[in-house]
Amino acid sequence: QVQLVESGGGLVQPGGSLRLSCVSSGGGLSIATMGWFRQAPGKQRELVATITSTGSINYADSVKGRFTISRGNAKTIMYLQMNSLQPEDTAVYYCNSNVRRAWDGGVDAYWGQGTQVTVSA
Repeated sequence: QVQLVESGGGLVQPGGSLRLSCVSSGGGLSIATMGWFRQAPGKQRELVATITSTGSINYADSVKGRFTISRGNAKTIMYLQMNSLQPEDTAVYYCNSNVRRAWDGGVDAYWGQGTQVTVSA
């Protein structure tokens, strides 16, 4: 079983920074992509950033230049460095991991429990 454990959320003032982390576990993982999504009150869940096993990165326009997604040396660890946070960044942030299946090339999607990020003065 694959599990994702998130940490790093909290309350921060506008202009502040937070770093979220996500750790995948389950043994022998072959992760095709990992990413961060968020859901603000009254809004649909949206993509924040993704990173592939080959290092390709994609950001939502709203976070470009402010957020940085990365993976640790152990590629089961993923980070989201969030700088210049604004109230509109307030949301529950979710970690996603897509794990490749060896037998057919497909992927199984896994999600973390979500961590609250609140940006407020």
